[in-house]
Amino acid sequence: MRQEIIVIGGGIAGLSTAYSLLKAGHKVTVIDEGKIDNNTSFGNAGLLSGFEKTPLSYPGVIGDTLKQMISGKSPVIIHPQLSTHLIRWLWKFAANANQGRLKRTLILFEKYASQAIDGYKELEKLGLDFDFHQDGVMLVFTDKNRYLQKRAHSTDSDKYEVLSYKDAKEDLGFVKDNIQGIITLKRNARLDPARLMLNLKAYLEANGVEFILQEEIIDIKTSANKIVSIQSKSSTYKADTFVLATGANTTLAKKLSQNLMLVPAKGYSITFKMPQELKPKKVVMFHDLFIVATPRKDDMRITSKLELGTNDDSINPKRIQSILDNLAPYAYPFTPIEPKLWTGFRPLTPNDMPLIGRDEKYKNMVYAMGYGWLGMTFGPALGDIISRLITQDLDNRQCDDVLLFSGFYQGC
Repeated sequence: MRQEIIVIGGGIAGLSTAYSLLKAGHKVTVIDEGKIDNNTSFGNAGLLSGFEKTPLSYPGVIGDTLKQMISGKSPVIIHPQLSTHLIRWLWKFAANANQGRLKRTLILFEKYASQAIDGYKELEKLGLDFDFHQDGVMLVFTDKNRYLQKRAHSTDSDKYEVLSYKDAKEDLGFVKDNIQGIITLKRNARLDPARLMLNLKAYLEANGVEFILQEEIIDIKTSANKIVSIQSKSSTYKADTFVLATGANTTLAKKLSQNLMLVPAKGYSITFKMPQELKPKKVVMFHDLFIVATPRKDDMRITSKLELGTNDDSINPKRIQSILDNLAPYAYPFTPIEPKLWTGFRPLTPNDMPLIGRDEKYKNMVYAMGYGWLGMTFGPALGDIISRLITQDLDNRQCDDVLLFSGFYQGC
């Protein structure tokens, strides 16, 4: 049955959901407090890393992070604060960093990453240009022991390719030969997030999705067990169903007494031009440094850092410099040309599971939250799950995908 649906939030979660709902025949409106031209999705690395890539929560992550903090090379910065929510999140993160959870996570990542890549190929067939390539990601190791551990488990030639520096040099670009090893994860892909977001928005608009921009929703009106309307400072909006896709901003969820188990994780990216002879031809991920270098049509993007316990949205030059400093020993000297600095907040759950599904009390509110650093990786797949939940009028317990992959049911 055709419904009128309002999606609150215009990041990759919101636009992917709007696309799937549009395909299902619904009337869709997207409301966003910005212009959809520089939100968190725009600062993404553009790496679709659902295959063979270790999640943030893995066995040994606590010890590894502490060692890096002591050496001053940690990609994670935790700002001390008296926040019971952050403390609970950190406790759950540590509890989820076990072998059993890792095995389940990798299986789920593979399942939904495959669906997402099929979704991106579908968008390509519609004529959307977002620089999509499924040419793998090159894991570069600076720590010998970690390289040997990973290589021991990289025996499946359909998934992995172990390379010498000589064999990989042409694709590595600026990477020096003092690294310990290279393993290509063959099934992963990449895209240009900004091109994707802008082209997808244009497609949605051209096909009947209404966008109401620079409109902050500040309140939710309920009656019995139903959302009646949402309100901005000047307008009231009604619909049959509402989708909350506000990224790391949980203000509206709290109005429904939902204390979502996610935290804003501040990340950074540097986008710049560089000489072609230094530009990698594939994604290079410095496994031990948590630094990703993604080649794009006209430029390069380097992403890194996760800051927890801060709401400061300003760009800290020291963080940018530390990324470049950590990279410098393993890269031929280069000067970023026309650099563009960016920072934004990723909505991070303690076990990499997104928070998707209906509100337990207000059934016509559906959450599309907590995509973390994997919003691009899973966007189309999660959009399809949410659309199916709404279109088939399913309860969470009737939707296997929600039970399998939502943090509401998987340890968040």
